[in-house]
Amino acid sequence: MGLTKQYLRYVSSAVFGVIGSQKANISYVKLRGGEKGRYVAVAACEHVFIWDVRKGEKVLILQGQKHEVTFLCPSPDGVHIAVGYEDGAVRIFNLMNGESNVSFNGHKSAVTVIRYDVLGARLVTGSKDTDVIVWDIINECGLYRLRGHKDVITQALFVKDKNLLVTSSKDNFVKWWDLDTQHCFNTMVGHRSEVWGMVLLNQESRLLTGSADSELRAWDIQYIQEEKAEGEPQEKKGKTLLDDDDDDDDKDADEGVEERILRCKKAGSILREARDRVVSLTMDTRARVIACHGNDSVLELFSVLTEEEVKKKMAKKLKKVKKKAAKAQEDGGEEAGEPVVEKMLKDEIVRLVNIKASSKIRWVDCISCAGNELKLALLLQNNTVETYSLKMSDKTPTANKTARLTLGGHRTDVRTLAFSSDNLAVLSASGDTVKVWNRSTLQVIRTMSCEYALCSLFVPGDRQIILGTKTGKLQIFELASGSLLETVDAHNGALWSLCLAPDQRGIVTGSADKTVKFWEFELVKDEGSGQKRLTVKHTRTLQLEEDVLCVKFSPDHRLLAVSLLDCTVKIFYTDTLKFFLSLYGHKLPVLCLDISHDSMIIATGSADRNVKIWGLDFGDCHRSMFAHDDSVMFLQFVPKTHLFFTAGKDKKIKQWDADKFELIQTLEGHHREVWCLSLSPSGDHIVSSSHDKSMRLWERTREPIILEEEREMEREAEFEESFGKEDAPVVPGETQGEAAPAGKKTVETVKAAERIMEALELLKEERKKLEEHKYACRHAGHELPLPKPNPILVAFGNISPSRYVLDVIRKVRSSELEVSLLVLPFSYIPELLTLFSSYIHQGLEVELVCRCLFFLLKIHFGQISSNQMLLSVIDELRMNTLSKVKEIRNMMGFNSAAMQFLQRQIESKEDVMFFADATGRLQEKKKRRRKRERVVLTIA
Repeated sequence: MGLTKQYLRYVSSAVFGVIGSQKANISYVKLRGGEKGRYVAVAACEHVFIWDVRKGEKVLILQGQKHEVTFLCPSPDGVHIAVGYEDGAVRIFNLMNGESNVSFNGHKSAVTVIRYDVLGARLVTGSKDTDVIVWDIINECGLYRLRGHKDVITQALFVKDKNLLVTSSKDNFVKWWDLDTQHCFNTMVGHRSEVWGMVLLNQESRLLTGSADSELRAWDIQYIQEEKAEGEPQEKKGKTLLDDDDDDDDKDADEGVEERILRCKKAGSILREARDRVVSLTMDTRARVIACHGNDSVLELFSVLTEEEVKKKMAKKLKKVKKKAAKAQEDGGEEAGEPVVEKMLKDEIVRLVNIKASSKIRWVDCISCAGNELKLALLLQNNTVETYSLKMSDKTPTANKTARLTLGGHRTDVRTLAFSSDNLAVLSASGDTVKVWNRSTLQVIRTMSCEYALCSLFVPGDRQIILGTKTGKLQIFELASGSLLETVDAHNGALWSLCLAPDQRGIVTGSADKTVKFWEFELVKDEGSGQKRLTVKHTRTLQLEEDVLCVKFSPDHRLLAVSLLDCTVKIFYTDTLKFFLSLYGHKLPVLCLDISHDSMIIATGSADRNVKIWGLDFGDCHRSMFAHDDSVMFLQFVPKTHLFFTAGKDKKIKQWDADKFELIQTLEGHHREVWCLSLSPSGDHIVSSSHDKSMRLWERTREPIILEEEREMEREAEFEESFGKEDAPVVPGETQGEAAPAGKKTVETVKAAERIMEALELLKEERKKLEEHKYACRHAGHELPLPKPNPILVAFGNISPSRYVLDVIRKVRSSELEVSLLVLPFSYIPELLTLFSSYIHQGLEVELVCRCLFFLLKIHFGQISSNQMLLSVIDELRMNTLSKVKEIRNMMGFNSAAMQFLQRQIESKEDVMFFADATGRLQEKKKRRRKRERVVLTIA
């Protein structure tokens, strides 16, 4: 048997260079008792970074798995943060330790909005799949799925003190949902375009919505139930002039239901200065300031005046009108009636200030702090976070920039990467800056301003770097001082490629001006400092017919490979520059190429998505392979091997064997096009950059790759993805309505159902063994030794088979329990119901068993009720369940009363009130004091 070739696995080591991904929002968080407004959470591809804006440091990383983060929402108590992902999953992280123990799977595509209720016990999520799901965080399960919108959900808000939910979507509608009955009772159709954001103001009596125009629409909300409670007669809803003519058809259907819950009518609108759509609309914690922005760099702030401020404003207005009326009466002599001033929306919501950011704003968050201070955090489109603060108490508030996070990444995409010869430093260059990173710590060593860089390399000795720019210049920087030594006008077009000569005495450059130029390193005396510095001297030029896209020396310094815009690769002798070979076969230009260490093989990657492997002796094509689903952007051989890596616009990096023409490994992690990669001289590390603004470090491990297992893992991944695209299971006998189960069929739910089925099969086997044992004892006339229990039961501590089934059900993740039970065939249900009856009778996991029982009764009601054998079991379940649930309820009531009694005892003994009561009573005291002060003033 021949020896098989062994490959070593590369794994993701770190993500760096990204400050904040623009796909997800920015949010203020509390961290370990830190001050308010100091920490912000931003998405960083699949992770979440918590930044300390004061120090400009990353203090916590919430580790993701594979899919990109799309939304963040901190809990009301500030201890947790809910994170939504591209695949529709939601995970809840603890901000104290960065761990995640709760996850929900219900959406089929990216989560677009997450909101907590006021107590932090429920979570609502909206998605691109147009569904809204309400989750129970305490029980870690989905409550229900609300269907009704026809496009992406853009916002969802719980209404405090009422079990209501309001949602907006790109389908132009705002919907009100009654969560008691799980149906939509009102659809607001006053918008002519997508509704992109909304906020609730004035103790939730006003709704403000932003759409694709420059108008923020305000809607007055009247809760009918409150009016009835106060004894006011219910008025028949009439049509106002502000309502749209085409609203009648939609309103008639829901008018009866709507009238019983709330009335909603347009109250006016606020005009924004921006003319494009609302990108994000938010408000501070006290609902006093509204922040809004479009696709530009201007953030508009509006102030919501309090009732007292509005009254003062209206009094001033009335005074002016009276003065004007009195003057008119004096001039004309006519008596006028009592002047009346109408309260308008602009009297309640006024423009505060505009903030001009340094780049286009992507997301904003704002909070109110002590001392009437407003803090704002802006996530910009150029991979930057800026924070501002302004004093609300000032007559003319001005925003002051307090921090700007820029050091940890580039403002534009990184288009070139390079490793130093000692594998310790990484160079990255973008449209305006070049940075040098420490590979082990991933900290920035140097940041230097440059022109738009397209290619780069470390000069031998690692003291200087050379960049090739879009304008055709060569820029030489010294690393020790971080200064630009020289700018050389090398070419008249974009300088696409740069290659170090194998003898390390010079470089070769290829440009869009159809030339290849050879340069030698020289040390010249600097006139200013009098010390020697590095420069390059032009020696030779090779004129070609087409634009040069890539140049590469063969390691033996014998040949020079040049890829041209005409889709061919030309090979020349280095010494004479005579033509040697032409490699043709690609249908689109060759964007990247590399030559193996032994100068035997050349590999080319093209915009036609193919990689071709050629022999350098005769120029014959050994193999053409379909490599990526989009253009191949970069290709490089692993040092001293015939293995090479390719990077493509399809977000993937792949490793290939040039001898066996096989795909070895696919490195997935980037979420946008991969522009370039660089292998360290030792081959142990890879660094790659992408359009998602991130750079990734990959590390070679000692773990071998078995190709058959790799292909099997790829097939499993495809199978898992197909699960997410399937429709949610429909309950038999029910038509699909507005409300539906919240869960989603996944690989985990199927595996959980299989484990329950295996446990039930094991129970049947054990029962069969016992029956056979009894039968054998009866025939033998004496007791026989008991049969050996199943090894699984022994491993779990000799537990009974029925208890093992309960343990298996208990280990199913709470959010996946219902869908797992839905997957079970009905043949297992009678056995489960019998087991549930015994569990409840024994008082084992009564809450969990009742939850499973009610769900199974709901989905299999027809089959269970028609089965005569199950009637006795159901009757027994009814009696056991009622008695046990009553016991638990009484116990909880007793415990609650005991806790209240202890609270009263502690208060009376220590004369200390608990915080919640103390704050409430403090407000009452303040009100009484104000009343006394007013009385004193009136008497005086």
